Amino acid sequence: MKKLNMIPLKNVRISDPFWDRYLELVKDILIPYQWDILNDRLENVETSHCIKNFKIAAEKETGEFYGAVFQDSDLAKWIEAVSYSLAVHPDEDLENTVDEVIDLIEAAQQEDGYINTYFTIKDKSLRFTNLQEGHELYCAGHFMEAAVAYYRATGKDKFIHIMQRFADLICDEFSPLKNSKGYPGHQEVEIGLFKLYEVTGETRYLEQAKMFLDRRGEQPNYFMEEMKRPDFKRIFDELKDYDVSYSQSHLPIREQKTAEGHAVRAVYMYSAMADIAAAYNDEELLSVCEALWNNIVERRMYISGSIGSSGLLERFTTDYDLPNNCNYSETCASIGLALFGRRMAQIEKNSKYYDVVERALYNTVLSGIAADGKSFFYVNPLEVWPDNCIPRTSKEHVKPTRQPWFGVACCPPNIARTLASLGEYIYFAENNAIWVNLFISSKTKSIIGNQEVSLELKTKFPYEGYIRIELSSEAAVNGKIYLRVPDYVKGCRVSVDGRNIETLKYSGGYCALELEIQNQTIDIYFDLTPRFIRANPLVKEDIGKVAVMKGPLVYCLEEMDNEANLPAYYIDTSSELSEHYDSEMLGGTMVIQCEGRKMIQEGWEAEKLYSEQKPVFNKKVLTLIPYPYWGNRKTGEMLVWMKESI
Repeated sequence: MKKLNMIPLKNVRISDPFWDRYLELVKDILIPYQWDILNDRLENVETSHCIKNFKIAAEKETGEFYGAVFQDSDLAKWIEAVSYSLAVHPDEDLENTVDEVIDLIEAAQQEDGYINTYFTIKDKSLRFTNLQEGHELYCAGHFMEAAVAYYRATGKDKFIHIMQRFADLICDEFSPLKNSKGYPGHQEVEIGLFKLYEVTGETRYLEQAKMFLDRRGEQPNYFMEEMKRPDFKRIFDELKDYDVSYSQSHLPIREQKTAEGHAVRAVYMYSAMADIAAAYNDEELLSVCEALWNNIVERRMYISGSIGSSGLLERFTTDYDLPNNCNYSETCASIGLALFGRRMAQIEKNSKYYDVVERALYNTVLSGIAADGKSFFYVNPLEVWPDNCIPRTSKEHVKPTRQPWFGVACCPPNIARTLASLGEYIYFAENNAIWVNLFISSKTKSIIGNQEVSLELKTKFPYEGYIRIELSSEAAVNGKIYLRVPDYVKGCRVSVDGRNIETLKYSGGYCALELEIQNQTIDIYFDLTPRFIRANPLVKEDIGKVAVMKGPLVYCLEEMDNEANLPAYYIDTSSELSEHYDSEMLGGTMVIQCEGRKMIQEGWEAEKLYSEQKPVFNKKVLTLIPYPYWGNRKTGEMLVWMKESI
């Protein structure tokens, strides 16, 4: 079982009319803005204290630990984001800053290789005594990922060696001889260990990642036993009545068929399972991954590619339970889903995974960041009425406006590292073939046979369905190009050098072209007509409602383009959806309009809450914008699922 290769980030250059605004935010706004926050330089923003914690742990300053137990991970994800940015946009000053941070991390590293400012500052004797809540291994995994990303971007291996010392300690501490039962409460180190194995070739890291997965869910449950120990100290009061499904430890991983518990933990674990399945040629484990994937996307995923419907414990609930105005849908969970889907596509060479990866990237991941790059959504609802987003209620987690930072700030740096690494999602390569997964204007190169082939993709996707791919090489070489045909495309036409391909061949949802490559032009035409979408009737929340999509983009109503009380609108699905590009709105976007009706308030007496009065409607034209852009203007209502006028 062999995974397709991602093309190195340094070999992908993106210049895309849809994505450029976000990629420019990464290097110009996100990285410096988040660096200022990590150093507590900004006023009226949640204090991070992240760098301060490392200075205290390194005994360069004095003080107490501040922040959440996983505060270190914010720095790790920032370094990872910077590393991806440096791979594409070298910056000597920024690289020097990271080198200084790596020196600080090394100074905070304990003699045996341990790195974690929370336990180093608060109580070293508590190390690895609360795996359920401690997040030591979670933070370690993120630092391992950051070290690998920095090494691949710069060729510098100091950070790799620092993390190898920590990885060696972890392998010793959790060896069969010393602790044969322990595993992380929040999965992530499995991904980090696997990546560290990939660049170092050290098989004990691969083996430890597999051991952590294999131990999970064994009985008696490790976390329940851990709580009985005299040295156990609780960190989160809300977890005192611990549900083992929260951490996916309710069953051994090979017996899990449904996505349960904390959504981010789940998809990070599933990503690691896919890595291990491929590395060990483990068909059984891969089939578990596929079953879990199917459960998510067929029964537990929102139209926007978001997951984790419960605001309590940020978790999955049950099949088809997808409320719109109180859902959690953490941004990090959609990022994890995209990571899981990318791995599954690499292994199975099936485009169905990228249909979801694309949906998550274009909708929930982008809704998580404001147009100016300085505020963020942690939670991504599909319906908002600002007046009832009240603290200490069931909707206190729902915010009608993006926040400049969070006390628990996992999402902002996670968005930064995802956007910075976007080039890794577009293409795959193997031997004599290139896979095109996403339609983002870009240039890349890969080796086909023994010949370097350059590929340039040009498009205005997702607003237009025309894609041009130009291939070139110094000498002719036989190769294959696999073009993903998304599940929403109703009509597809492909031509090579102006000649239509009458009979298209497909492999795993990809259109497969066999070419003698030297200087070819491939033109692809997708029908991206806007469309009405309905939910399975088992999704009780959405019965009698429709949503609007164009390509992978979900559209929504905003109050400022329509009128207040958006749920009073009924959309006429017998009328056509019209679209026009508005260069002034939201920096330029495709706007969709449709006919409908609105139930009016006139005639209702103010003091009457209930009445036998029949509804009265006025005809209206509804205006919809892309869901990821909502909340970038005035604060107001937002609605994705609209009542259908029958």
